[in-house]
Amino acid sequence: MGFATAQQFITEGGKAIITGRSEETVHHALEKLGENASGIVSDAGSIKDLMNLRQQVRKHTEHIDMVFANAGFGKFFPIENVDENHFDELFNTLVKGPFFTVQQVLPLMRKGGSVIFNTSVATEIAMPNFSIYSAAKSAVQSFIKTFAVELTERGIRVNGISPGHIKTNIFNNTGLNPEQIETAVNGIILTIPLKRQGEPSEIASAVLFLASEEASYIHGAEIRVDAGISVIR
Repeated sequence: MGFATAQQFITEGGKAIITGRSEETVHHALEKLGENASGIVSDAGSIKDLMNLRQQVRKHTEHIDMVFANAGFGKFFPIENVDENHFDELFNTLVKGPFFTVQQVLPLMRKGGSVIFNTSVATEIAMPNFSIYSAAKSAVQSFIKTFAVELTERGIRVNGISPGHIKTNIFNNTGLNPEQIETAVNGIILTIPLKRQGEPSEIASAVLFLASEEASYIHGAEIRVDAGISVIR
């Protein structure tokens, strides 16, 4: 979703700075995005990397207009199998990551800027094995309101995107093999009202809208991009 968003902003004439945990991942993305993209190797789950983010961004620009706090991954376990490492790993990346990413780049944002958090349909639908992931995303959901009230005086709008089941690599770190992942995805598709997964570009379009002047009166809101799964049963 982050890559698709950067790609769409560049297509619309903008420039993008992306982050990734490994140099290989960032380099591969930049090769596809082209000359209007810059990259920073930064782990959203590492407080050391997050505290260095502003300095790294300043190597590319003194001002940014929009930040999409999107980094994340999924690991899903039954309640009895959750340990402290699983809990901390998810909360470090999904909660600390967005919070401190925005905190660190705020001094580079001017009036008219936009902050967009990436939440999840998991905050609206109770799913087995999702207890820690859902809790972490619910914390991010709360940031939309609290950041909005604090940043209003600065003229910075804060909103969120709540994706449904999107074609991403979210299952890659679950420990499932490709066959198991395919089975899981096929089972999920049966529950989606439109009977398909969403495309990352469909999330990117929603982010582009929220960051645009067309959304100038939208503040403190969360837009669901989930094919209706959170409201249609």
